[in-house]
Amino acid sequence: MTSIEQTYRLNDGHELPAVGFGTYPHGRDDSRESTQSALDAGYRLLDTALSYENEAEVGAAVRASDLGRDEILVTTKVPGRYHGYDATIGALRESLGNLGLDRVELYLIHWPLPRVDKYVDTWRALIELREQGLTRSIGVSNFTEAHLHRIIDETGVVPAVNQIELHPYFPQEQMRAVHDELGIRTESWSPLGRGGLLDEPAVVDIAEAHGVSPAQAVLRWHLQLGVVPIPMSSNPQRQRQNIDLAGFALTDEQVTALSALEKGRLKGQDPDVYEEF
Repeated sequence: MTSIEQTYRLNDGHELPAVGFGTYPHGRDDSRESTQSALDAGYRLLDTALSYENEAEVGAAVRASDLGRDEILVTTKVPGRYHGYDATIGALRESLGNLGLDRVELYLIHWPLPRVDKYVDTWRALIELREQGLTRSIGVSNFTEAHLHRIIDETGVVPAVNQIELHPYFPQEQMRAVHDELGIRTESWSPLGRGGLLDEPAVVDIAEAHGVSPAQAVLRWHLQLGVVPIPMSSNPQRQRQNIDLAGFALTDEQVTALSALEKGRLKGQDPDVYEEF
């Protein structure tokens, strides 16, 4: 097998790799090393956030890479404490300073925080930041159907991406259908179910049938649903396995079997009430 090289065209015309590399919850001390080894393994989409407190280390790995800057797509996110138009403009500038970069490829609203009710103005700021060239694409994270329709209705701009909790324990069939209807690409955080999926008998059986690891089987499930998983690992061998997804495919029955493991959110982080600042 070889590293997956599939990409998706976003609704703004830009390309997004089919698999990304998550940098949370790596400690700041090892985020540079982990990111460097991920780039060496073939990842070209990196996912960080201001609230992860590791942008400086991720940016250092990007700058030290032998890859051209245009070959690496960096995602970061605006945290709740910076919601609002002016604060969001400042947040990306702070993130760029941390990263040591003059732009990111994807900027996301980390959580909608509906009680605070500033996510529409925050979205307007992302539109302006894209116009300024400080980010190439803009999107959201953890937005519900109602949140999506509100920002689209009030601004006329559809997010390129919505990054949501998604794994066989929580397949998010309804949200995937909403994204398909609106032309939004789904990204999945915690794609391996925080590791709990890897011992599931159905996962193990499918992995053994294809001669791959349980993590590879689950990540292949994501690909066949058309979503972009963002697996996290600081182990170089697992990093290489997690992107080595091109040489096998699950049957329709196997995809259905993994989706049947559904039991809901793992930590109850309902975007309608969950807050993270």
